[in-house]
Amino acid sequence: MFRILALLLLPVICLAQVNSNGEKPTGELLSNEIAPNDMKRNASFNLDEIKVRWKKAALENCTGVPCVTTPVFTCGTSTVSDIDDNAYNTVLIGTQCWTQSNLKVTRYNDGTLIPVLDTTVSTFPYSTQGARIVTSPSNLSTYGYLYNGYAAKGIVTTGSTLYKNLCPAGWHVPSNDEWTSLTNTLGGLSMTGKKMKSTVLWTSLPGITADNLSGFTALPGHRWEFPAGMLSNQSYTYAAFFWSAEQDNTDPSKAWARYLGYNSNDVGSISLVKDSNMSVRCLKD
Repeated sequence: MFRILALLLLPVICLAQVNSNGEKPTGELLSNEIAPNDMKRNASFNLDEIKVRWKKAALENCTGVPCVTTPVFTCGTSTVSDIDDNAYNTVLIGTQCWTQSNLKVTRYNDGTLIPVLDTTVSTFPYSTQGARIVTSPSNLSTYGYLYNGYAAKGIVTTGSTLYKNLCPAGWHVPSNDEWTSLTNTLGGLSMTGKKMKSTVLWTSLPGITADNLSGFTALPGHRWEFPAGMLSNQSYTYAAFFWSAEQDNTDPSKAWARYLGYNSNDVGSISLVKDSNMSVRCLKD
């Protein structure tokens, strides 16, 4: 029996010797899946299986042995996923890495639910948590959710400097300056809109063209104004609004956003009340 047990423990000893700090791997998989008593009771346990499980434990411990590493992220070819497992293509514009479609997440990246805006009420109850809205499932699939400015800015956690972030871990809602960096990279506000707008879904006008040379692929998701009865402002194909995470210092009830219209080749910088709901793009940290 002793000789059989020695053979069973051989891969454990070998892997422990590989570890540069002289310690054996964590062994969590063995302790969870093959209890020592089971090994004693069943001396004929498959040796190859034990080797595989202990090798896996060693790789997960990753000290002094070849490690399983996360694939390298390459902006423009890699995707990023939010907490709801929605995947987003990415695009590199200058030195900035952007998501290539609008956010459609239902939770902050700490798991907290973002409430759905109740369009039947006339008072605004969402300033502590933010809110989201979508007018139909088909609009969600195409344009993502529209979020209010409180959600975009990030809700400060009580007693902490941390805030609830809409974007995936390692990403954030861009500041006003970061939006300015984007438009500066593309040549300034004038004629930059045509470089950012998708070549589809926009209402067309003579002389107003979209070429999407930047790859940003802005879609006309427009915005929803609060309170109830403002659905008329939610006119798809006519405009795109994107929040920044930065409030207007001259009016704390407002935050900065970027605006693209069907009737212009430019990009506008605009300060809007945080009760507004509009699209969000994420920028890599």
